[in-house]
Amino acid sequence: MKRTIRTGALLGVAALALAACGDAPEDSGGGGGGETTAASSDFTGCMVTDAGGVDDRSFNASAYEGLKNLESSEGIDVQLAESTSDADYEPNVSQMVSQDCGIVVTVGFLLEPATSAAATANPEESFALVDSAPAEPIDNLKPLLFNTAEASFLAGYAAAGVTESGTVATFGGLPIPSVTIFMDGFVDGVARYNEDNGTDVKVLGWDKEAQDGSFTGNFDDQSAGRQLTENFISQGADIVMPVAGPVGLGAAAAAEADGNVKIIWVDSDGYESAAQYGPLFLTSVIKRIDTAVEDAATEAMSGDFTSEPFVGTLENEGVGIAPFHDFEDEVPQELKDQLDTLREGIVSGDIVVESPSTPGG
Repeated sequence: MKRTIRTGALLGVAALALAACGDAPEDSGGGGGGETTAASSDFTGCMVTDAGGVDDRSFNASAYEGLKNLESSEGIDVQLAESTSDADYEPNVSQMVSQDCGIVVTVGFLLEPATSAAATANPEESFALVDSAPAEPIDNLKPLLFNTAEASFLAGYAAAGVTESGTVATFGGLPIPSVTIFMDGFVDGVARYNEDNGTDVKVLGWDKEAQDGSFTGNFDDQSAGRQLTENFISQGADIVMPVAGPVGLGAAAAAEADGNVKIIWVDSDGYESAAQYGPLFLTSVIKRIDTAVEDAATEAMSGDFTSEPFVGTLENEGVGIAPFHDFEDEVPQELKDQLDTLREGIVSGDIVVESPSTPGG
């Protein structure tokens, strides 16, 4: 019997209500998924970050890595425009359009209006938008979306199985779909662990039914992330999942200062991308943004670019959870086996993790 995990009432986010999902990105060791031409060195891949910047150790950095992979393997030119505030989005996108780019990659839900406007005004240009989509499809704009609720469900289950205090927490940068989808899955994973194991692990920072919780209000104020995390720690939380780009580094600093708190990172494997805090990371909820960007750029290079959305899932390995790294020996084998069984159930469709922000939901 198919089991459905519900995460609240539909928010009506039209930008993410997509009917079609793209094929899984092909991870070909940096070469992308399509055939390239001899003129690859004449191709320019351009990117506009959100306010977190390219060194966010998270989704901007991962997207940039996708283009840099093609710079190394195919000799393309890479141009970057870093945003420091919302006011930079439109001029930065316009700047990249003026660079005669083969593709313009914009990173983040907040860049959707500027990207959609530029794509509409420049139909000859190819655009890829990470973590959002226009309300109506645009022929030259490819959404790169990720059903992170599935992977966050596993992370929440793992957190509930490892916590010693019986309290875990999560918070976001802004209450936007690409953030709250992580928090939805995390809360439901904890709830499923409680149901399976007769426990009562509590989650601070997010009420999935009300779709309301704790946010720093931005993706760049690390002090706000530290303050929120310290507040969670004072309430007994010993595992925290920040969904806030570089703001999460503030959460890691608070965890390090406490000495008894673990962090779950998001977007990239924090053990590698934020290695200074490696010993704190229980796991990470990974989005293969790098491979999705690389494949979208390769499509543009080869003349096969389409506006068909890519949606990363556990099934196509567009999302997943990272290894437990330093905690590998501390996570019970029984819990690892439970996670494997849940992953198989989600991939097969026997378990459906629902979120108001699920792409195509």
